[in-house]
Amino acid sequence: MSTGSGADSAPAPNSHDDTVSDDATATAPGTAPAVAAGPAATPRTGTFSSLRIRNYRLFATGQMVSNTGTWMQRIAQDWLVLSLTGSSTAVGITTALQFLPMLLFGLYGGVIADRFAKRKLLLFTQSAMGVTGLALAALTLSGQVQVWHVYLTAFVLGLVTVLDNPARQAFVSEMVGQDELRNAVSLNSANFQSARLIGPAVAGVLITAFGSGWAFLLNGLSFIAPLTGLLMMRTAELHKVDRVPRSKGQLREGLRYVSGRPDLIWPIVLVGFIGTFGFNFPIWLTAFVHHVYHQGAGTYSLFNGLMAAGSLIGALLAARRASSRLRLVVGAAMLFGTLEIAAALAPSFWVFAALLVLIGTVGLTINVTANSSIQMATDPAMRGRVMSLFMMVFVGGTPLGAPLVGWITDSFGPRIGFMAGGVVSLAAALLIGLILARVGGLRLKVDLRRGHRHLAFVPRAAPDDRSAERNLTPAA
Repeated sequence: MSTGSGADSAPAPNSHDDTVSDDATATAPGTAPAVAAGPAATPRTGTFSSLRIRNYRLFATGQMVSNTGTWMQRIAQDWLVLSLTGSSTAVGITTALQFLPMLLFGLYGGVIADRFAKRKLLLFTQSAMGVTGLALAALTLSGQVQVWHVYLTAFVLGLVTVLDNPARQAFVSEMVGQDELRNAVSLNSANFQSARLIGPAVAGVLITAFGSGWAFLLNGLSFIAPLTGLLMMRTAELHKVDRVPRSKGQLREGLRYVSGRPDLIWPIVLVGFIGTFGFNFPIWLTAFVHHVYHQGAGTYSLFNGLMAAGSLIGALLAARRASSRLRLVVGAAMLFGTLEIAAALAPSFWVFAALLVLIGTVGLTINVTANSSIQMATDPAMRGRVMSLFMMVFVGGTPLGAPLVGWITDSFGPRIGFMAGGVVSLAAALLIGLILARVGGLRLKVDLRRGHRHLAFVPRAAPDDRSAERNLTPAA
């Protein structure tokens, strides 16, 4: 899709649908800007502008360390389950159990995040995550680990994530303010993907040389870094957000808020489809390594590293982008599904590997653009609940999609499994793109003439203009 302005591509249905104007001082409806707006305000610019803020710098440093440990554990966990069972379905069940709590309780996590101080919530959740890593390390290093142990620790980690995700997402705006929110969200993703480059590589070496237990141990210890960063923050420099007092109906209030905003509900629905069916990479990559290319843990780490490299590129490009538009989310989702279908049909190892880089770039673009669009269009008092819904559908759909995708992969082969995810992602993007265009008063124009844009979204002609349009047609 075109990334230009105007009617050449579909904006969201109302004035908020492109989430914000290109002016960095724009704020969500009904909210006050976190810093002074107007001619006197001079927003920071640059790819890494939010890192000038001390509290965010501490947060990002701690997250870089713990994210590296998290990726080490993900690789080790997937490979351990595959080694214990030899089943892609078992890998899918592990992934499903880790995200099942988000599906069941995700919205309640958002309500709690809006009620309590997010920094204190994060001190609790990050500590609990460290404990789960240490517990799995003890079981594995002692030689007592069984697949149900991995299932259990994955489920407990998912329970903690119910609180951690919305609190961490909403806390970003408290650290950096509204003007730097888009940049900070993009850098958070760049941070996560940078760790994804390091973590799988280290995990591959550790698994090959010593076994999975050491990767779990280092992950547990890595949470010391974010805890230290949170404790060192200057609370006086945080942007104050009024906490929501406890009252009845807050969950329903959040759902009504989202349902009345097409610029929120449709990107959430789209990332829900993509997260449920298009992001099952642990299943597909382990299956391709094991059954298609007949390689080991090192190749699995390589594939994850290639996807991380692409995702890092996508995150850095997003950090430089001046705005977050829904048409970019829809266009990237269409390309994402197409690339997955192409990867499923890849004729050779290196073609498959190259496509993983592109899939990583486009997948990250979808995530960051949808995330920042939704956050900047949301009232701060609702942000925890809205982001919990976003994360619930993005990762909470995995318990539904992962076992199904795992079964398809086991029954029909890795290529069919991967292709199925791409087909669903592409179909969802096409359908939601047409819905947004219709709600936004646009129509798809097809023009096959040489030198003209063949496909474009244009405003629907008003009734008085239709006759004029017909009169112009013969002369075209």
